[in-house]
Amino acid sequence: MMKQTTFWRTIVALLIISLTLPLAAKPKKEMALQLYSIRDVIGTPEKYAANHVEVFKKLNAWGYTAIEAANYDQGKGTFYGVTPQQFRADCEAAGLRCLSSHTTRGLTADELKNHDFIEALRWWDKTIADHKAAGMKYIVTPGWGVPKTLEEAQTMCDYANAIGQKCRAAGLLYGYHTHSHEFQKVEGTRWIEYMMENIAPENMFWQMDTYWCVMAQQSPVEYFKKYPGRFAMLHIKDLYELGASGMLGFDAIFTNAGTAGLHDYVVEMEGTDGTIDIMEGVRRCADFLNKSKFVKKSYNKE
Repeated sequence: MMKQTTFWRTIVALLIISLTLPLAAKPKKEMALQLYSIRDVIGTPEKYAANHVEVFKKLNAWGYTAIEAANYDQGKGTFYGVTPQQFRADCEAAGLRCLSSHTTRGLTADELKNHDFIEALRWWDKTIADHKAAGMKYIVTPGWGVPKTLEEAQTMCDYANAIGQKCRAAGLLYGYHTHSHEFQKVEGTRWIEYMMENIAPENMFWQMDTYWCVMAQQSPVEYFKKYPGRFAMLHIKDLYELGASGMLGFDAIFTNAGTAGLHDYVVEMEGTDGTIDIMEGVRRCADFLNKSKFVKKSYNKE
Protein backbone atom coordinates (compact mmCIF):
# COMPACT_ATOMS: atom_id res chain seq x y z
CA MET A 1 0.00 0.00 0.00
CA MET A 2 2.83 2.34 0.92
CA LYS A 3 4.52 1.65 -2.43
CA GLN A 4 1.31 2.42 -4.36
CA THR A 5 0.86 5.73 -2.49
CA THR A 6 4.43 6.75 -3.25
CA PHE A 7 3.95 5.79 -6.90
CA TRP A 8 0.82 7.95 -7.35
CA ARG A 9 2.37 10.85 -5.48
CA THR A 10 5.29 10.72 -7.92
CA ILE A 11 2.94 10.66 -10.92
CA VAL A 12 0.98 13.67 -9.60
CA ALA A 13 4.19 15.59 -8.90
CA LEU A 14 5.46 14.94 -12.43
CA LEU A 15 2.15 16.10 -13.91
CA ILE A 16 2.27 19.32 -11.90
CA ILE A 17 5.83 19.99 -13.03
CA SER A 18 4.98 19.32 -16.68
CA LEU A 19 2.02 21.70 -16.55
CA THR A 20 4.10 24.49 -15.09
CA LEU A 21 6.94 24.18 -17.63
CA PRO A 22 6.77 26.49 -20.69
CA LEU A 23 5.71 24.75 -23.89
CA ALA A 24 8.56 24.15 -26.31
CA ALA A 25 8.27 26.20 -29.47
CA LYS A 26 7.16 24.13 -32.45
CA PRO A 27 9.91 24.10 -35.09
CA LYS A 28 8.98 26.25 -38.07
CA LYS A 29 9.24 25.23 -41.67
CA GLU A 30 12.23 26.98 -43.19
CA MET A 31 10.76 29.42 -45.69
CA ALA A 32 12.00 32.76 -46.98
CA LEU A 33 10.18 35.71 -48.53
CA GLN A 34 11.52 37.69 -51.47
CA LEU A 35 11.13 41.26 -50.21
CA TYR A 36 10.32 42.43 -53.75
CA SER A 37 6.87 41.04 -52.94
CA ILE A 38 6.32 43.84 -50.40
CA ARG A 39 8.16 46.59 -52.27
CA ASP A 40 5.20 48.94 -51.80
CA VAL A 41 5.58 48.56 -48.03
CA ILE A 42 9.38 48.60 -47.51
CA GLY A 43 10.84 48.96 -51.02
CA THR A 44 12.54 52.35 -50.53
CA PRO A 45 14.90 53.53 -47.77
CA GLU A 46 12.13 55.81 -46.48
CA LYS A 47 9.49 53.08 -46.39
CA TYR A 48 11.95 50.64 -44.92
CA ALA A 49 12.85 53.03 -42.09
CA ALA A 50 9.19 53.64 -41.30
CA ASN A 51 7.84 50.10 -41.59
CA HIS A 52 10.47 47.37 -41.36
CA VAL A 53 10.20 46.71 -37.62
CA GLU A 54 6.47 45.98 -37.74
CA VAL A 55 6.69 44.16 -41.09
CA PHE A 56 9.54 41.85 -40.05
CA LYS A 57 7.72 40.95 -36.81
CA LYS A 58 4.64 39.99 -38.83
CA LEU A 59 6.67 37.85 -41.23
CA ASN A 60 8.17 35.95 -38.31
CA ALA A 61 4.77 35.51 -36.66
CA TRP A 62 3.30 34.12 -39.88
CA GLY A 63 6.04 31.51 -40.15
CA TYR A 64 8.74 33.01 -42.34
CA THR A 65 12.24 32.26 -41.12
CA ALA A 66 14.35 34.18 -43.66
CA ILE A 67 14.31 36.90 -46.30
CA GLU A 68 15.73 37.46 -49.76
CA ALA A 69 16.63 41.09 -50.44
CA ALA A 70 15.98 43.02 -53.65
CA ASN A 71 17.26 46.50 -52.91
CA TYR A 72 21.05 46.39 -52.85
CA ASP A 73 22.64 49.73 -53.84
CA GLN A 74 26.20 48.94 -54.86
CA GLY A 75 27.22 52.61 -55.14
CA LYS A 76 26.27 53.27 -51.53
CA GLY A 77 26.92 49.77 -50.26
CA THR A 78 23.49 49.59 -48.62
CA PHE A 79 20.41 47.40 -48.42
CA TYR A 80 17.21 49.44 -48.18
CA GLY A 81 19.24 52.47 -47.18
CA VAL A 82 21.13 50.88 -44.28
CA THR A 83 24.56 49.26 -43.99
CA PRO A 84 24.87 45.50 -44.53
CA GLN A 85 25.59 45.06 -40.84
CA GLN A 86 22.51 47.05 -39.83
CA PHE A 87 20.30 45.21 -42.30
CA ARG A 88 21.43 41.91 -40.85
CA ALA A 89 20.79 43.17 -37.32
CA ASP A 90 17.31 44.39 -38.30
CA CYS A 91 16.40 40.98 -39.69
CA GLU A 92 17.88 39.01 -36.81
CA ALA A 93 16.10 41.22 -34.26
CA ALA A 94 12.84 39.85 -35.69
CA GLY A 95 14.09 36.25 -35.82
CA LEU A 96 14.76 36.28 -39.58
CA ARG A 97 17.89 35.17 -41.44
CA CYS A 98 19.43 37.17 -44.28
CA LEU A 99 19.43 34.23 -46.69
CA SER A 100 20.04 35.73 -50.10
CA SER A 101 19.83 38.76 -52.34
CA HIS A 102 18.95 39.56 -55.94
CA THR A 103 21.50 41.78 -57.63
CA THR A 104 23.69 41.73 -60.70
CA ARG A 105 25.92 43.62 -63.11
CA GLY A 106 25.28 42.73 -66.72
CA LEU A 107 27.76 43.12 -69.55
CA THR A 108 27.69 46.17 -71.82
CA ALA A 109 27.40 45.71 -75.58
CA ASP A 110 31.14 46.31 -75.99
CA GLU A 111 32.05 43.92 -73.16
CA LEU A 112 29.83 41.27 -74.71
CA LYS A 113 31.31 41.80 -78.16
CA ASN A 114 34.91 41.75 -76.94
CA HIS A 115 34.53 38.95 -74.38
CA ASP A 116 35.81 41.44 -71.82
CA PHE A 117 34.51 41.34 -68.26
CA ILE A 118 37.56 42.54 -66.35
CA GLU A 119 35.82 45.74 -65.22
CA ALA A 120 32.56 43.93 -64.54
CA LEU A 121 34.31 41.53 -62.17
CA ARG A 122 35.70 44.48 -60.19
CA TRP A 123 32.08 45.49 -59.50
CA TRP A 124 31.53 42.10 -57.91
CA ASP A 125 34.39 42.48 -55.41
CA LYS A 126 32.57 45.09 -53.32
CA THR A 127 29.20 43.47 -53.92
CA ILE A 128 30.42 40.14 -52.58
CA ALA A 129 32.02 41.82 -49.54
CA ASP A 130 28.78 43.67 -48.72
CA HIS A 131 26.68 40.54 -49.03
CA LYS A 132 29.06 38.61 -46.82
CA ALA A 133 28.84 41.40 -44.23
CA ALA A 134 25.05 41.10 -44.35
CA GLY A 135 25.31 37.40 -43.52
CA MET A 136 24.00 36.21 -46.88
CA LYS A 137 24.42 32.62 -48.03
CA TYR A 138 23.56 33.28 -51.67
CA ILE A 139 23.84 36.02 -54.29
CA VAL A 140 21.39 35.57 -57.17
CA THR A 141 21.37 37.27 -60.56
CA PRO A 142 17.70 38.17 -61.07
CA GLY A 143 17.93 37.62 -64.82
CA TRP A 144 19.78 38.48 -68.02
CA GLY A 145 18.51 39.03 -71.52
CA VAL A 146 18.61 36.43 -74.29
CA PRO A 147 21.84 36.50 -76.35
CA LYS A 148 21.54 36.97 -80.10
CA THR A 149 24.14 34.33 -80.97
CA LEU A 150 25.79 31.32 -79.39
CA GLU A 151 29.04 33.30 -79.39
CA GLU A 152 27.38 35.88 -77.13
CA ALA A 153 25.89 33.03 -75.11
CA GLN A 154 29.34 31.59 -74.48
CA THR A 155 30.68 34.95 -73.33
CA MET A 156 27.82 35.24 -70.83
CA CYS A 157 28.49 31.71 -69.60
CA ASP A 158 32.20 32.43 -69.18
CA TYR A 159 31.28 35.56 -67.23
CA ALA A 160 28.93 33.56 -64.97
CA ASN A 161 31.69 31.01 -64.31
CA ALA A 162 34.05 33.82 -63.29
CA ILE A 163 31.45 35.36 -60.94
CA GLY A 164 30.78 31.99 -59.37
CA GLN A 165 34.47 31.40 -58.74
CA LYS A 166 34.73 34.77 -56.97
CA CYS A 167 31.69 34.01 -54.81
CA ARG A 168 32.98 30.55 -53.86
CA ALA A 169 36.35 32.01 -52.89
CA ALA A 170 34.50 34.30 -50.47
CA GLY A 171 32.33 31.51 -49.05
CA LEU A 172 29.14 32.48 -50.92
CA LEU A 173 27.12 30.65 -53.56
CA TYR A 174 26.13 32.26 -56.85
CA GLY A 175 22.84 31.57 -58.59
CA TYR A 176 20.64 32.60 -61.49
CA HIS A 177 16.89 33.24 -61.27
CA THR A 178 14.91 32.05 -64.26
CA HIS A 179 11.87 33.63 -65.90
CA SER A 180 10.17 32.40 -69.07
CA HIS A 181 12.48 34.02 -71.64
CA GLU A 182 15.39 31.69 -70.83
CA PHE A 183 13.41 28.91 -72.53
CA GLN A 184 13.72 30.71 -75.88
CA LYS A 185 16.11 29.27 -78.47
CA VAL A 186 19.36 30.80 -79.67
CA GLU A 187 20.49 29.38 -82.99
CA GLY A 188 18.36 26.31 -82.35
CA THR A 189 19.46 25.74 -78.73
CA ARG A 190 17.39 26.62 -75.66
CA TRP A 191 19.18 29.40 -73.82
CA ILE A 192 18.56 27.83 -70.39
CA GLU A 193 19.98 24.49 -71.54
CA TYR A 194 23.03 26.12 -73.11
CA MET A 195 23.70 27.81 -69.75
CA MET A 196 23.19 24.53 -67.91
CA GLU A 197 25.74 22.81 -70.10
CA ASN A 198 28.34 25.60 -70.20
CA ILE A 199 28.34 26.88 -66.62
CA ALA A 200 29.96 24.56 -64.08
CA PRO A 201 27.58 23.36 -61.34
CA GLU A 202 30.06 24.45 -58.67
CA ASN A 203 30.04 27.99 -60.10
CA MET A 204 26.31 28.57 -60.42
CA PHE A 205 23.13 27.00 -59.10
CA TRP A 206 19.66 27.62 -60.46
CA GLN A 207 16.85 29.39 -58.67
CA MET A 208 13.97 28.25 -60.81
CA ASP A 209 10.89 30.43 -60.64
CA THR A 210 8.22 27.74 -60.73
CA TYR A 211 5.50 30.10 -61.97
CA TRP A 212 7.51 31.45 -64.91
CA CYS A 213 8.57 27.94 -65.85
CA VAL A 214 4.92 26.92 -66.15
CA MET A 215 4.15 30.14 -68.03
CA ALA A 216 6.79 29.07 -70.56
CA GLN A 217 4.76 25.86 -70.92
CA GLN A 218 7.53 23.83 -69.31
CA SER A 219 7.48 21.41 -66.39
CA PRO A 220 9.64 22.23 -63.36
CA VAL A 221 9.80 18.54 -62.43
CA GLU A 222 10.99 17.53 -65.90
CA TYR A 223 13.86 20.02 -65.61
CA PHE A 224 14.69 18.65 -62.15
CA LYS A 225 14.98 15.22 -63.75
CA LYS A 226 16.97 16.46 -66.74
CA TYR A 227 19.45 18.41 -64.58
CA PRO A 228 19.33 16.72 -61.16
CA GLY A 229 20.96 18.46 -58.25
CA ARG A 230 21.27 21.82 -60.01
CA PHE A 231 18.37 23.64 -58.31
CA ALA A 232 19.66 24.61 -54.86
CA MET A 233 16.92 27.25 -54.60
CA LEU A 234 13.40 27.66 -55.93
CA HIS A 235 11.07 30.62 -56.18
CA ILE A 236 7.69 29.32 -55.11
CA LYS A 237 5.14 31.51 -56.85
CA ASP A 238 1.61 31.43 -58.23
CA LEU A 239 -0.50 33.87 -60.22
CA TYR A 240 -1.38 35.54 -56.92
CA GLU A 241 -1.27 33.79 -53.52
CA LEU A 242 0.01 30.22 -53.48
CA GLY A 243 -2.42 27.49 -54.45
CA ALA A 244 -5.24 29.83 -55.43
CA SER A 245 -4.97 29.46 -59.20
CA GLY A 246 -4.68 25.68 -59.41
CA MET A 247 -2.16 26.18 -62.22
CA LEU A 248 0.90 24.78 -60.44
CA GLY A 249 1.43 21.33 -58.97
CA PHE A 250 3.22 22.34 -55.80
CA ASP A 251 2.84 18.81 -54.43
CA ALA A 252 4.87 17.39 -57.33
CA ILE A 253 7.41 20.21 -57.09
CA PHE A 254 8.10 19.62 -53.40
CA THR A 255 7.91 15.83 -53.69
CA ASN A 256 10.72 16.01 -56.24
CA ALA A 257 12.83 18.43 -54.17
CA GLY A 258 15.48 15.76 -53.62
CA THR A 259 15.93 15.30 -57.35
CA ALA A 260 16.14 19.08 -57.78
CA GLY A 261 18.86 19.35 -55.15
CA LEU A 262 16.79 21.86 -53.18
CA HIS A 263 18.30 23.51 -50.12
CA ASP A 264 16.16 26.64 -49.70
CA TYR A 265 12.97 27.99 -51.23
CA VAL A 266 11.71 31.55 -51.42
CA VAL A 267 8.11 32.74 -51.66
CA GLU A 268 7.51 35.56 -54.11
CA MET A 269 4.37 37.45 -55.08
CA GLU A 270 4.14 39.84 -58.02
CA GLY A 271 0.93 41.27 -56.59
CA THR A 272 -2.65 40.40 -55.69
CA ASP A 273 -5.95 40.35 -57.57
CA GLY A 274 -6.94 43.60 -55.86
CA THR A 275 -9.35 42.09 -53.34
CA ILE A 276 -6.67 41.85 -50.61
CA ASP A 277 -3.53 43.83 -49.83
CA ILE A 278 -0.08 42.40 -50.40
CA MET A 279 0.62 41.70 -46.73
CA GLU A 280 -2.51 39.56 -46.51
CA GLY A 281 -1.38 37.76 -49.66
CA VAL A 282 2.03 37.09 -48.10
CA ARG A 283 0.31 35.76 -44.97
CA ARG A 284 -1.85 33.41 -47.04
CA CYS A 285 1.21 32.07 -48.84
CA ALA A 286 2.83 31.17 -45.53
CA ASP A 287 -0.43 29.59 -44.35
CA PHE A 288 -0.61 27.48 -47.52
CA LEU A 289 2.93 26.15 -47.06
CA ASN A 290 2.52 25.55 -43.33
CA LYS A 291 -0.63 23.51 -43.92
CA SER A 292 0.79 21.56 -46.88
CA LYS A 293 1.83 18.09 -45.74
CA PHE A 294 4.04 17.68 -48.80
CA VAL A 295 6.29 20.56 -47.66
CA LYS A 296 9.06 19.41 -45.31
CA LYS A 297 10.30 21.49 -42.39
CA SER A 298 13.74 21.82 -43.99
CA TYR A 299 15.53 20.92 -47.22
CA ASN A 300 18.92 22.14 -46.11
CA LYS A 301 21.41 19.31 -46.45
CA GLU A 302 24.25 21.04 -44.64
